[in-house]
Amino acid sequence: MKEYRFPKEERLCSKRLIDDLFRRGSSFFIHPYRVVFLRTAGLTPKIQVMLSVPKRRFPLAVHRNLLKRRMREAYRLQKGQVLYPSLESQPYGLVMAIQYVGKEVMDYPVMHRRMAEVLVRLRDAHLSDCNTQRP
Repeated sequence: MKEYRFPKEERLCSKRLIDDLFRRGSSFFIHPYRVVFLRTAGLTPKIQVMLSVPKRRFPLAVHRNLLKRRMREAYRLQKGQVLYPSLESQPYGLVMAIQYVGKEVMDYPVMHRRMAEVLVRLRDAHLSDCNTQRP
């Protein structure tokens, strides 16, 4: 049951880390998500995540909150099976921002499926970076 948690420590709050993430991070796009990620050494929880929905596309807070809630739930339920096992043995952590870039509110099953694709791609990108940058 512990793998389904999403505690405060896993949420990205540090302004310095956020600035580094958007300045030096890599990104990819899987509709409706844009993902920016950065490997970081010495991260206490192995993964820190920031989820965002733009106010420009969704002016009503009700819709932004609904999308953030669905994104958080999809991430929380799948991170333990896809992302965490591959990061346990790595010396680096992963900082990432998942941004919703769709134009309309999507149903949860679609968001859940796409989040799974995002996590698999993140895992593969992180593992390939770790394997290619070893001395």
